[in-house]
Amino acid sequence: MKRVYIVPHSHWDREWYMPFEQHHMRLIELIDNLIKLFKTDPEYKYFHLDGQTIILDDYLQVRPENREIIQNLINQGKLQIGPFYILQDAFLTSSESNARDMLIGHRDSKSWGKHMVHVGYFPDTFGNMGQAPQMLKQVGLDTAMFGRGVKPTGFSNSTSPEDNFSTEFSEMKWVGPDNSSVLGILFANWYDNGKEIPTDPIKAKAFWDKKLTDAEKSASTDDLLFLNGSDHEPVQMDLSKAIRTANELYPDIEFIHGNYDMYIEQLKKDLPKKIDEIDGELTSQETNGWTTLANTASNRIYLKQWNTKVSKQLENIAEPLATIASQKTDFEYPHDQLRYAWKWLMQNHPHDSICACSVDDVADEMITRFKKSNQVGKFVADAALNKIKGQLNTNKIPHNLGEIPFTVFNTGTSNKTGTVIAEIPIKKIKFNPNKDSSEKIYQALKNENTPKYTVYDDQNKTIPAEVLDSKVKFNFDLPKDKFRRAYIEKVIHVKILMENMKPVSWKTFKLVPLNIDSKVLQKNSMIHDGILENEFLAIKFSKNGTLSVTDKQTGHLFKDQLCYEDTGDLGNEYVYRAPKNSRPIFSSDFPNKIVIKENNSFVGKVEIKVKMRIPVSMNKKLKEEQEEHLDYRLRTAQRSGRFTDFTIQTEVTLEKGSRRIGIRTSFDNNSMDHRVRALFSTGLQTKEHYADSIFEVVKRPNSVSDKWKNPENPQHTHSFVNVHDKKVGVTISNFGLNEYEVDNTGKQIAITLLRSIGEMGDWGYFPTPGAQCLGQSVVDLGIAFHGSNEESRLQTFHDAFAAQVPFTIIKDEWNDGKIETSGCFVNVPSKEIKITAIKLQEDGNNVITRQYNLTNHESHKGFVIGGYVPYKSNILEKQFDRETANLKLQPYEIHTSVWRKK
Repeated sequence: MKRVYIVPHSHWDREWYMPFEQHHMRLIELIDNLIKLFKTDPEYKYFHLDGQTIILDDYLQVRPENREIIQNLINQGKLQIGPFYILQDAFLTSSESNARDMLIGHRDSKSWGKHMVHVGYFPDTFGNMGQAPQMLKQVGLDTAMFGRGVKPTGFSNSTSPEDNFSTEFSEMKWVGPDNSSVLGILFANWYDNGKEIPTDPIKAKAFWDKKLTDAEKSASTDDLLFLNGSDHEPVQMDLSKAIRTANELYPDIEFIHGNYDMYIEQLKKDLPKKIDEIDGELTSQETNGWTTLANTASNRIYLKQWNTKVSKQLENIAEPLATIASQKTDFEYPHDQLRYAWKWLMQNHPHDSICACSVDDVADEMITRFKKSNQVGKFVADAALNKIKGQLNTNKIPHNLGEIPFTVFNTGTSNKTGTVIAEIPIKKIKFNPNKDSSEKIYQALKNENTPKYTVYDDQNKTIPAEVLDSKVKFNFDLPKDKFRRAYIEKVIHVKILMENMKPVSWKTFKLVPLNIDSKVLQKNSMIHDGILENEFLAIKFSKNGTLSVTDKQTGHLFKDQLCYEDTGDLGNEYVYRAPKNSRPIFSSDFPNKIVIKENNSFVGKVEIKVKMRIPVSMNKKLKEEQEEHLDYRLRTAQRSGRFTDFTIQTEVTLEKGSRRIGIRTSFDNNSMDHRVRALFSTGLQTKEHYADSIFEVVKRPNSVSDKWKNPENPQHTHSFVNVHDKKVGVTISNFGLNEYEVDNTGKQIAITLLRSIGEMGDWGYFPTPGAQCLGQSVVDLGIAFHGSNEESRLQTFHDAFAAQVPFTIIKDEWNDGKIETSGCFVNVPSKEIKITAIKLQEDGNNVITRQYNLTNHESHKGFVIGGYVPYKSNILEKQFDRETANLKLQPYEIHTSVWRKK
C-alpha cells in the first residue's frame, strides 16, 4: 500500500527579498496561528520548524510570554526542532562555522528537550559540501535531506558509471571523501510539492493525480514525501480536512499527517537493497551550469571579506588566546560571550545572507552583525591578553632603564613568516579631563625629542627592524575595580620580521633606545636592477605590468602572473552573464607605472599602477530587460559606448624568508554592471586542480560535463586554489575572495575581485544599487610556488592559511610571572594536519582541538599539548577513550580531541 507522508513546514529565510524585521514579523504571525491551530484542531499533529533553532529565539524575542506554550508543544513532539542553529550556506562559511552550527544547534535543541529532528536538513543550500556525511555521522545523524546538487534521472533513464552526480531515484547513498556514508534524500519535486492542498474533492483529485505521478517518477519505494509549505508559507489552517479528503478520494493510498522521523523510519524498511551511490560534493555539475549559483561567491565581496575577518577573529585569535589564558592564569574562559559572538556571526550565514542574493537592506544589517561579533571577539582577546601580559616573566630578559618589552603572538595554527607593525607606547601622562589641560600635555609630548630605537629578542640578539614614525594620541584604561583612567601617550610604530613563527606561539622582544645616531636598517636591500628577490623567489616586472617569477628551489620560471580582466555583467546577484559578442579588457593593454615603495634587508615592496578605460555601465536596454524580468540568459543588452577611467594600484610585497608573494590590489570603482578578475598563468597542463573547502582539500576536474551550457565554470574556495603537475605547482591564496575559475587545460587561474550588478534576481525584479559596489575597494591575494614533493605543496597551503590570521601584539611591563617570554601552546610538527579549533569544551573546561587530514593518505596527527592527555571526541565534543599523540588520521578524517591536564 502506498503511503503519502505530508509534513507541514515553512522554509524560513530570515531575510531575503525583504529585510529581516519584515520577515520576522511574519514569523510571529505564523507561529501565533500555529499555536491556535494546535489548540483548536486535535488532528493537526506536527509542524517542522525548518531545521533551525534560531526560529525559536526569533519568536520569543517578541512573544516571551509564550515560552511555556512553545515548551509544551516541543515536549509533546508537535513542534519539530533542530538539529542546526541556522540553515547556513555550506561553501561560503568556514569549516568551524559549519561545525559550530551543528554544535550550537544540538546544544539549543537539547535545552528544549528530546524532540530534535534526526535528519541533516539542507533544503536550499547552494550545493552541498563533500564532508557533510562525515560531519552528520559524528553528531549521530545518518540521513541527509537536500534540495540542490544532484539530478535524478527517474525511471525513464538509466545512470552510467561515468555520471557520478546522477541518480535513478530521489533516495541514494551519499559517500564522503573519508568513506562515511548517509542516506541521501533529494527533494526531487522541491520542498513545496505539498503546499496549499485543496479540500474540495474535484480540485483535490486534479491536484493529487498530478502530484502523485510526479513523485512516483523518482521514488524508489511506495513511501512518498510531500512538504506542506514553501518559502515563508503561512500555515495551512485546513490541512486536516485536506488530508481527510485525500484519504476518501484514494482508498488504496494512506495519507498521513507525519514528520520526517516517521517517514525516514518507514522508508528505511522499504528501500531496495541496492540504490545509487553519489560521492563527495553535490554542486549540480551534471546540469547545464547556469543554476549552480556559484557566482554568489563573488557578489558584494565586502561581505565575504568581513566574514573572513570575523571568522578568523573568533576561531584563530579570541579562542586560542582565551584558551592559553585559561590554562596559564586564573582567567575564566568566557563560554557565554564567545557563544554570543558566534551566534551573531552565524546569523549572517544563511544562503540568502552570506551569498548576498538579497536586497540592500539585508547587506546593511549584516555589516552591523559582523561588527557586533567582531567587537565581542576583540573584547575576549584583549581580556585574555591582559591576563597573559601580567604573567609573562619579562624580568628574565636583561634590560636597562628606558627599554620597553613587547610580545608578538602567532595565534594561527600554521607556521607564519611575515612583517608585523607594532605600536609601542614609549611615554604616557595621565590626566583628569575635568582639571588638567590635555592640550599642554599633548604639545609637550609632541615637542619632546624621540629617541632612536632598535629591537632585541629575548636572547638579547638584534633583529631586523624599522622604526616608522612616532605619534601623540589620547588613550584610556578601564580598570576592573576603578573609574576609567585617561592619558596622553607618545607611541612609535616599529616594523619587525617574524620568520617561521610556530603555530599558537609567542615571542617577547624589547625596544632599546640608541645612544648614537645609527640606522636601524642594514644597508643591503631586496630590490636590485629592477628585480625583487629573496632566498626563494626572484620577481621581474614586465613592461605590460605582469610578473615573471623564478622559483629558485625548482629553477622554474612562471611568466605572465597577475593581469587584470574586465568584462560586462548583465546577470544578477545569483549568476554572472557576459553580454554576447563582447571582448574582455585587459590591464596589460594599458600603460603602467612601477614605483619602489619599500626596499630594505627584510622586505621589498613595489607598486604597479595602471589606468584602464572601461565602459561606464551596460546600455539602457539592460534596465528595460531587468524591469521586464527577462531571463538573464535571454538578455541582449550590450556595454555602453561611454568609457571611464578604472585605475588599479597593486602592491607586490616579498619578505625575507617567505615563499609567498603578497598582493594588495586597490581600485575606486565608478563603473556599473561589470566584473573584474585577476588572472594567473600556471603554464601547466592538467586535468584537475585542488581547492580549500570545508574540512577538505578537494580535487575538482577542470573540464565540465557534456550537459554544460554556461561558458563559465565558477567554483568556491576559502584560502587557496592549487594547480600542479608532477614537477611544479602554483598556489593562489586570498582573503575573502571566494570565487575562482581554472580553465579546461589548467593553464590559467582566475580570481574574482569585483562583481557589480544592479538586481537581486530570482522570482521578481528587486533593484540592488548597493550591489554595484561603487567606491573604494582593497583586496588581498598571494602567489606561492612549489616543487614535486607533497611537503612543499602543503607548505604553500599553510602559507595561505597563515596569511589570513594577523599577528597579535601586546606592550608588556617588566615583571615576574609564570609564563615564559617565548613559548608554544601546541607543538605541530606535521604539515599534513590542519587544526581548525583551539578552545575549551562547549560545556566543560577541557581543551579542545579539532583537526583534519589535508591529504588523501593516512597521516600521523603528530602534535601534542605539553602536560595534557588527549581523548578521542567528535564535533559535539563529548569525551571518549584516551588516545595517543601519534594517532593516525585516515584520509580526509575530521578529528576532535579533548585534552585533559595530567
